[in-house]
Amino acid sequence: MQPFHLAFPIRDIESTRWFYGKILGCEIGRETEKWIDFNFFGHQLSAHVSPEECTGRATSRVDGKDVPLRHFGIVLQWEDWEKLAGRLKNNNVEFLIEPGVRFAGKPGEQGTFFIIDGSGNGLEFKTFKNMDNLFAK
Repeated sequence: MQPFHLAFPIRDIESTRWFYGKILGCEIGRETEKWIDFNFFGHQLSAHVSPEECTGRATSRVDGKDVPLRHFGIVLQWEDWEKLAGRLKNNNVEFLIEPGVRFAGKPGEQGTFFIIDGSGNGLEFKTFKNMDNLFAK
């Protein structure tokens, strides 16, 4: 799979460096006073300082939960997903949506949780017992 690149707004460099670097464990790449890159599970995130873009948060109802309409994330192996959820809990990161199973008994059954970074960006972390179900209808 080819790595993707995602650019997104942040309030400031330091809190972003702490959250993505220390809490999520992402390697820090290039940076200036206006942006910072991260290795997000093999993909390139480019966080750009633009506090005026870090306002409000629309949601969409999915399987009975209000999820951030704009969000990004990663699909992990089940064991890695559980370890990350544990690390976040140990670091007192607040879950927007607690770790749990969504679409139980359906082809798209998945473990998922949502968090919000310090700039209000929604992140979703997913897992599937069977990765072949990632795109199942």
